[in-house]
Amino acid sequence: MKDKEMNIGSPVSRIDGILKVTGKADYSTDHPVKNAAYAVIFKSTIAAGKITNIDSVTAEKLPGVLAVITHKNAPKLNAKGGIRGGAMLQSPDVLFYGQHIGVVVAETFEQARHAADLVKVEYDKKEAKTDFEKLYQNGAKPKDKEDEKRGDVKVALENAEFKVEETYATPIYHHHPLEPHATIAEWQGENLILYNSAQIVNGAQNAAASTLNLKPENVRIVSPYIGGGFGSKGGQWGNLVLAAMAAKMVNRPVKLALTRQQMFNSVGLRQRNYQKVSLAATKDGKLTALSHETATHAAIQDEFVEPCGDCSKIMYDTPNSLITYRVTPMNLILPTYTRGPGKSTGSFALESAMDELAYKLKMDPVAFRLQNEPQKDPSNGKPWSSRKVVECLKEGAKAFGWEKRKMEPMQNVQGHYWVGYGVACGTYPAHQRDSSANVKLKREGTNVTAIIELAAADLGTGTYTILAQTAADALDLPMNKITVKIGDSELPPAAGSVGSVGATSYANVVNDACTKITDELIARSGKQFFVRPTAAQLMISEKVSNVQTRADSKPLESAEQYSSHSFNANFAEVWVNQSTGMVRVKRFLAVTGAGKILNPKTARSQIIGGNVWGIGMALTEESVVDPRFGNFVTRSLGDYHVPANLDIGEMEAIFIKEDDKLANKLGVKGLGEVGIVGVSAAVANAVFNATGKRIRELPILPDKLL
Repeated sequence: MKDKEMNIGSPVSRIDGILKVTGKADYSTDHPVKNAAYAVIFKSTIAAGKITNIDSVTAEKLPGVLAVITHKNAPKLNAKGGIRGGAMLQSPDVLFYGQHIGVVVAETFEQARHAADLVKVEYDKKEAKTDFEKLYQNGAKPKDKEDEKRGDVKVALENAEFKVEETYATPIYHHHPLEPHATIAEWQGENLILYNSAQIVNGAQNAAASTLNLKPENVRIVSPYIGGGFGSKGGQWGNLVLAAMAAKMVNRPVKLALTRQQMFNSVGLRQRNYQKVSLAATKDGKLTALSHETATHAAIQDEFVEPCGDCSKIMYDTPNSLITYRVTPMNLILPTYTRGPGKSTGSFALESAMDELAYKLKMDPVAFRLQNEPQKDPSNGKPWSSRKVVECLKEGAKAFGWEKRKMEPMQNVQGHYWVGYGVACGTYPAHQRDSSANVKLKREGTNVTAIIELAAADLGTGTYTILAQTAADALDLPMNKITVKIGDSELPPAAGSVGSVGATSYANVVNDACTKITDELIARSGKQFFVRPTAAQLMISEKVSNVQTRADSKPLESAEQYSSHSFNANFAEVWVNQSTGMVRVKRFLAVTGAGKILNPKTARSQIIGGNVWGIGMALTEESVVDPRFGNFVTRSLGDYHVPANLDIGEMEAIFIKEDDKLANKLGVKGLGEVGIVGVSAAVANAVFNATGKRIRELPILPDKLL
């Protein structure tokens, strides 16, 4: 390829931005379908027991009502088909408060909602397990997680010169994407179209098909735009198949959208965790032991445990390590993946404990972390494909002005505020997943255009844009000659936008497809070239009007030999009001090493978005269960407090240059998850530096500081 300005690495504005701001981007229920009816779910009002009677006569007689669907008349589904959390009207059993127990379908949304309010349900109520504080100490080992041990932590702690042994608590959190979960279901004979937000397009297709006892080719998922998901749309929940069921029963398309209140007990959550972290070190700051023991909860009928100990396994060099989990079944909806699963909550505990031990050692927290930098992955002995923690810490400290921090708390006062500085590190694995893509080239005269197709997902992170950039460079075409089509299960299968695998998997397969089509055009020409021509040059010189190919890309076989992760260092400056205890994050800096940055503009947005949520984790967000009923006291964004503009001060993101071709061909790593990891600990550590009060239970509310 001739020397030219590259699209990859340039801060290109989103190519789909105009569609979104003008309302032309079709989200789940925006797709035009004819003669659509509306469905509203009604839910259980007990946490455990059995439905003994459902009286829907009044509701069924209302004008416009087409059907009331309950376990009595619902078709039989495959409960093991991959839909998360159950709640698909298959039995009268109630396992948690807010479980789906019926659906009303009507001509209008208002008619359906009114009818749903008129359905009367009687229960045989049973005692429910809803109080985690009373249950967690009786937790058992998870089914799929064994205790992980290296060395002898117990002996190392007993012989430690300096140690910390503390428990850190995080509450239940909810995802709350801007676009709640919603679906349009439309049957065309035996074929089903589901317009539905899906972070894994083919995963949603397979789960819906299996649950509905259909072949995957009979189900089409259409999901071109997603209004956020944060993990809640990574798996699919009961509302998806209930929409399909309703459409089948009334023989017309059906729209089903969850309300904000219904989101709290319909699509998973991040569970409450108690994490005991024990650290031991010599007087010169070398760690000798690290133990991370997590107590958490799952659903009565199924188990999900977020891996809170993952950061502790790899972040620091220590000869003795213990990672354990204990889980308690509860009458709450099944927990699920939530942004930075395990790592965001786990890093709060680990990085808070590291700060506590640094203070005991009278060491600078940055220097303490540098002192314990591992040369290889401590958990498996593999060499790093790359690891930029040292650079993140050093560059971040320099850019942030870390030298202004005083070790002793309450030494920095500005008017009526204590000012404090905190630091914390984070990490998230970097993986490529199997993906396929089509590239189609068309020539009209000397004008060559390209269409890129794959069943990728765009959570709002800029997938369309980075794929257009990747294809433009690989084909040597201007970006405005590239059309990207994603979000449809009829396109070649692709990885999901989950677990920070999306950008890596999509960019690599698109690059492979564009390289392949150029190779095929060269072979088709029958010529030899001293300088490799571009696909566009070949289309013109060989007078090819249309050509297409497909690439099927897999991770590098050699990648398994290395430990590949994104890493960050987070720096927070907080101001704490001496009178009210209110905490304000005045400045926040995230420094990240995440391989090749495809687009600095969208990458910065990813990091800052994760940072804002991490600040919300630290200061405002908390879902509260009333143990008497098993329902959430916090049931809207009026009382589940996400940060607003006035809660967030100056934000900045720095990326460390990193060329990691051991992880994948392009050297791309994910950013979606790592942006939230370590953030809450940086804020909590800054609060200690400001006030001298160590808060080990989130959120850090004013009453905990006064």
